[in-house]
Amino acid sequence: MNAQTTVTTNLNKRVLISVSDKTGLAPFAKALSELGFEILSTGGTHRFLEQSGIPVIDVTTYTGFPEIMDGRVKTLHPKVHGAILGRPDLPSDAKAIAEHGIVPFQLVVVNLYPFEETIAKPDVTIPEAIEQIDIGGPSMVRSAAKNHAHVAIVTSPSQYSEVLTRLQQQTLDASFRRRLAAAAFEVTASYDRAIASYMSRITADTADTEDESVFGSSLHLSFSRRQTLRYGENPHQKAAFYVESNPPRTSLACAEQLNGKELSYNNLMDLDAARAIVADFVDPAACVIKHTNPCGCAVATSLAEAFEKAHDGDPVSAFGSIIGLNRVVDAATAERLCQPGRFIEAIIAPGYDTEALHILTTRPKWKSNVRLMKVEFSSEGRGAAEYRRVSGGLLVQDRDDLPQSDAEWKVVTSRAPETTELLDLKFAWTVCRHVKSNAIVFAKNGMLLGAGAGQMSRLDSSFIAAHKAGERSKGGVVASDAFFPFRDGIDEAARAGIKAVIQPGGSRNDDEVIAACNEHGMAMIFTGVRHFRH
Repeated sequence: MNAQTTVTTNLNKRVLISVSDKTGLAPFAKALSELGFEILSTGGTHRFLEQSGIPVIDVTTYTGFPEIMDGRVKTLHPKVHGAILGRPDLPSDAKAIAEHGIVPFQLVVVNLYPFEETIAKPDVTIPEAIEQIDIGGPSMVRSAAKNHAHVAIVTSPSQYSEVLTRLQQQTLDASFRRRLAAAAFEVTASYDRAIASYMSRITADTADTEDESVFGSSLHLSFSRRQTLRYGENPHQKAAFYVESNPPRTSLACAEQLNGKELSYNNLMDLDAARAIVADFVDPAACVIKHTNPCGCAVATSLAEAFEKAHDGDPVSAFGSIIGLNRVVDAATAERLCQPGRFIEAIIAPGYDTEALHILTTRPKWKSNVRLMKVEFSSEGRGAAEYRRVSGGLLVQDRDDLPQSDAEWKVVTSRAPETTELLDLKFAWTVCRHVKSNAIVFAKNGMLLGAGAGQMSRLDSSFIAAHKAGERSKGGVVASDAFFPFRDGIDEAARAGIKAVIQPGGSRNDDEVIAACNEHGMAMIFTGVRHFRH
């Protein structure tokens, strides 16, 4: 054996390193070596450390047993787990350590196979996923976490810096090791939950009932805390933001804050609503969000024009709003955002060009105040599960954000929509599914004129939408998230000057509603799809 492979059993600083994620590993291991640690490692980690010029001993040299079964069995050995679980201050353990040539570890550095990253790939096969189920890693993590009185367990590159500092200052005390152990058990619990959820999903096609084929018999979720928030919806409520593992790049969890004050609970809720609405449009689109509902929304040939139209939809409600934009923000749009008298809390967009960013971060009253969020816009993550907490349980459903098709739409009135009316109907229908039920949307020329949201009756929502739209509604269209149960909603729209209607249909009074449209000379489309949003 050469100097790199000989096990020096009289050292009292030993670390076992076996990691899949090698981020920051080389400088961390180098620092450990300089602190006098003897490093033992396995497989790919051993090769990585050797190539980095760091003295390292292969675990197989220590155990005297080779890796077998393509590396599936390498650390599952009594001399490895004895070295992790041994309690040198306990006479019986000390005797076993001496009798069996066990070399105790004071530090164990392990992170797990990338199972969740693997199953997130759209074309992953079941055998590929199964092969990424780590066995030895979780066993070592749990062993070290259990024996944290004697062993420090490091499970993330984010812990390297503090661990090194504490080793250098000799403050790797029992309290800190317990914190590391708690984090380690979170890692293994999350890992097992991900595997259980995946196995439930891939075996769903063998379920006995239709319900089980859609949703498994149990649900295991894992979220990590991103940040604590100043408070929740109101100052007396505590709050925090937790994110799932490997969230879609289009999600709020992956948004980057480029400027502005700390985000609040309400900011995050409204930013997510803004992102969802503008992501539904292909043309340049802008929306103005208040309390998760759009008070303004528009499409146009340019982003600047789209924002101006969206803001003009309801300038009073737009004060203190959240803005969503589906294009990289340019200088022209930034100038309109910054116009005097406009108070904006936050903006979310796929990016900001250099000049726009300068404008939005230097203008008086803007500077470091307005929160600028950047997030990717694509189809990734659509149709994912949506969760809603209720007392004592959790409601789960598919998110209502998949692309919509007009292939099944039916004109049910004597008059069909004109070309411009049809474009506005499509726009209004897209906006409508993002408005709280009962939802009524008035629109014209690719612009939201008024929305009635969250009312107890559809007629009340119609009154509110008509009031918001005012005289602008003449020649416009109306969208309803669910069927009109009576003709009164149609009569209200007709009084406001509405010329075309889009709704799901399906009421027992459909004939009455259709007759009302014909009386008023209105065109109406049935979509066959409802968009309740509670």
